[in-house]
Amino acid sequence: MANHTAVQQQSHVKNLGSSQEPGAELTLRDLRKAYGNGGPDVVGSLSLTVPRGKLVALLGPSGCGKTTTLRMVAGLLAPTSGRIILDGQDISRTPIHKRNMGMVFQSYALFPHMTVDENVAFGLQVRKMSKTKRAELVDTALAMVHMKDLGKRSPRELSGGQQQRVSLARALVVEPKVLLLDEPLSNLDAKLRESMRTEISQIQQRLHTTTLFVTHDQDEALDMSDLVAIMNNGIIEQIGTPAEVYEQPRTEFVARFIGNANLIPVTAIGSAGPAGNYEVSLEGRRFAASGPDVLDVKRCNLLIRPHHLIIDHPRDQSVRTPLKPGLGGVVQTSGYTGDRVSLTIEVGDRSLRASYPARGGHRPQPGDRVTVSWEPSSGYLVPETSASETPCPHTI
Repeated sequence: MANHTAVQQQSHVKNLGSSQEPGAELTLRDLRKAYGNGGPDVVGSLSLTVPRGKLVALLGPSGCGKTTTLRMVAGLLAPTSGRIILDGQDISRTPIHKRNMGMVFQSYALFPHMTVDENVAFGLQVRKMSKTKRAELVDTALAMVHMKDLGKRSPRELSGGQQQRVSLARALVVEPKVLLLDEPLSNLDAKLRESMRTEISQIQQRLHTTTLFVTHDQDEALDMSDLVAIMNNGIIEQIGTPAEVYEQPRTEFVARFIGNANLIPVTAIGSAGPAGNYEVSLEGRRFAASGPDVLDVKRCNLLIRPHHLIIDHPRDQSVRTPLKPGLGGVVQTSGYTGDRVSLTIEVGDRSLRASYPARGGHRPQPGDRVTVSWEPSSGYLVPETSASETPCPHTI
C-alpha cells in the first residue's frame, strides 16, 4: 500500500509540472536595498545565481537581510539598485503577478474566509483559468501534499503543519518558474519540521523547481540544499555545497555559524607540498594543516569540529593513542545524550568542545585530565579576516 501511494504521488507531481520546462535560472546582480535617504544598506551589492532546477538556501542570523532579499525577488519590495534576472530577462521592475513565482510564507498567509480548495485555487482564478481545469490542478496539488481529503475545510480547522502544506500547494499549483520559501518550517515543532523538510525536498526534486529558501536553521540548510549562501550584515560571505561551507569555511563567521566550531589561533609558517597544505605553529610546536589554495595571512584560526577531536583518558583504553600535536587539558563539563558523549575541555586559556559516540567504559568527568588531539586532515585553516577584508566570489 505504501509503495502504491508513493507511485501515485509521483504521478501527481509529474502531471503538475508537465506544462513547462523544469525550473528557470535566477540571477541577482549587485542587488542592493537601503531605506530612507542615505540610510544604511540592509542588503549590499549582493550577487547570486540559483541554477535551473536547484534549491539554494539563504542562510543567516535574524536581521542579516535574507528575507529582504527574498521579498525583492518576489516583487514585494523594490531594490534600491541592481538587477533581478530570470532566464536572461531583467524582471527588476516587473509587477508581482507577471513574475510567475510561488511564495510560501512563515505565517502561512492563508485566507481565513476561504476553504482549503479556494485558497489553493486563488492564483489560478487570478489567471482566469477555467473552473474545470482549476479543480483538476487543485486536486493534484493537494494530493501531492497529502491534503486531498481536506479541501472543504477552513484554515482554522487545520494544524500548523496542515496549513503549511496548503500554503505549499497554493504556491506550486501555478507551476512557478521559481519557488520562494521564507522560513516555512520555523513555526512547526521539531518532529514535524523534520518530516516537512523531507517532503519539501522530495517534491522539489521531483518537480525540478528552481527554489530559493530562506532559513536561519543550519540543519535545514545543510540537509535540503544543493547550495548554501551564507549571509551576514547584508552581504554573502560564502557560497558552496553543504559540505564545502561546513568543512572549508572562508571566514570565521561562517565557521562559527555552521555547526559547532573549535577555533584555535595558530601561525601559518609556509606551504607544505601541494596547494592547500601548510605548516603551522601552535605553542612552539609545528604540524601540518590543510587550508584554502591561497593563504596570504600568517595569523589564522585552525578549525576543528567537535567530532574530530580525539580524547585520550587514562581510564578509557578504547580510545586510540593521541596524535600530534596533543594538548593537555581538564574536563569542565561532561554530557550524555544516549548515543553521544559531549565534553567541554579547558586547554590553556581556551575551552574546546568534543563529541564522540557513547560506548562502554569510563566516561571522563569534570576535573579529569585528558589529552586532546586530532588527525592532521581534520583541521582547516581560516584566516583571521572578515569577509569585507577578504572578498570572495558570490556568484556560481
